Amino acid sequence: MDALITLILEFAIPAVIIAAVFIAIVMFVLPREVRTIFKRELKAYFTSPIAYVLFVVFLGISNTISFFFTGVLEGGEADLYMPYFQYLPWYLVLIAPAVGMRLWSEEQRLGTMELVLTMPLAPWHAILGKFLAAAVVLFAMLVLSFPIVWTINYLGDPDNGVIMSGFVATFLVALCFLAVTCVVSALTRSQLVALLVSVFICMILWLGGLPHVSEFLMNMKGGWIIFWPLLKLINVLGVMPHFTELAKGMLGFRDIVFFLSFIAFCLFATSIVIRLKRA
Repeated sequence: MDALITLILEFAIPAVIIAAVFIAIVMFVLPREVRTIFKRELKAYFTSPIAYVLFVVFLGISNTISFFFTGVLEGGEADLYMPYFQYLPWYLVLIAPAVGMRLWSEEQRLGTMELVLTMPLAPWHAILGKFLAAAVVLFAMLVLSFPIVWTINYLGDPDNGVIMSGFVATFLVALCFLAVTCVVSALTRSQLVALLVSVFICMILWLGGLPHVSEFLMNMKGGWIIFWPLLKLINVLGVMPHFTELAKGMLGFRDIVFFLSFIAFCLFATSIVIRLKRA
């Protein structure tokens, strides 16, 4: 019972508050054009099997692996970073692009992109509305991960503030991967191509922050030196170090700025692609 009360007080209520604030922003702050696109996209997700399939895949993989293969039940410590959060971005490398692959590719395939772009709205209205709708799907996936939180509270007395930080870090990584997919989806009419290219880029962004990559750059010699600028850029854009800091409960301003700047840049890049297609 104590674990259930903790789950309600420290996770359910904050999730409801965040959802309420988001709804208030969408309904009363964002322009009407953004709300129109947002509602259209959100309805498209939940009136097709895609959202439900992704929910089952994500929750099935993340909870099953955590419960049965990472030793969360036998670890003896009320901690979720090692058995759970450090693996979540690996799942999101596939799940986030799968959520976002249809954002613009579907419009181009059906020939409705021209219709959307000729509507009396700015490109950023459509971009933001689509992005927020996909973000809601990812947020719902993380909220439905509550069984792992309930279990760890039932087994011990964890620092739920750190666990909440882990979810915040995971959501920010998911939004980064979604923003990348948004750009790629605007470049192609094929959802499969958008998925594969986005997964490849997201994998590079995740692995680019590995300490081994930094060590390789420091020791680079000979002909490999010509690849230094590219590898250095990948290393700088790597999301792993920022995720690790946040997921361990160390809320750093620099890490938050990195994630928000990365997302904003990708959405800006999407707007450039859309404007070129509109021209």
